[in-house]
Amino acid sequence: MLSYFIMVKIAPSILSADFARMGEEVKSVKAAGAEWLHIDIMDGHFCPNLTMGPSMVKALQKVTDLFLDVHLMVTNPENFFEAFAKAGANLLTFHIEVDPHPEKKIAQVRDLGCEVGLSLNPDQPLESVLPYLPLVDLALLMSVFPGFSGQKFIPEATARAAQIREYIDANGLACRLQVDGGVNRLTAPELIAAGVDIVVMGAAFFGEQDRAGLVKAIKALPQGRT
Repeated sequence: MLSYFIMVKIAPSILSADFARMGEEVKSVKAAGAEWLHIDIMDGHFCPNLTMGPSMVKALQKVTDLFLDVHLMVTNPENFFEAFAKAGANLLTFHIEVDPHPEKKIAQVRDLGCEVGLSLNPDQPLESVLPYLPLVDLALLMSVFPGFSGQKFIPEATARAAQIREYIDANGLACRLQVDGGVNRLTAPELIAAGVDIVVMGAAFFGEQDRAGLVKAIKALPQGRT
């Protein structure tokens, strides 16, 4: 494994933000030096929680120029693609678990002018998603089971991330690799060493006093490549 410095992106997840101070929280993301904002959408069916909808994305789009990274943890994502695209989402990611043959859904997202991502849960075999990585802009590997912020990182996710990175590099793909779940100052270095491009940080970011220092430290970590 070779390591060299590459600018990793941090995508703070607003699920962990103070909703009573959402405008200030979003401004703090930009001020800290992060370029992405991760927005978790849950329907109470695909995973055991119910969160926000397109109106939140529309509100965020009005107050920030951050890249709006929308993660659709829903059973029928195609029912929401258009609404989130119109609301201002830059990237729409949905799960391979809801459609093992996702080509049609990928095309639907592209037709709406958004980038498209494909996600998989910790118990989903990597082989289910690998054939579709040439078609998408982002592979999102979950390192917890979707549902709630603040969960403990599943250690096996690091090896899984390295395997996806190896596949992306071996096939010369432009697909970026993102990991979401339990990412913090302790787990981020191993993920980035495994070749992860974008780390989603929820509680670790919004619970941090020195958010700019956190972003600077994460971006300075050397990233691994095979």
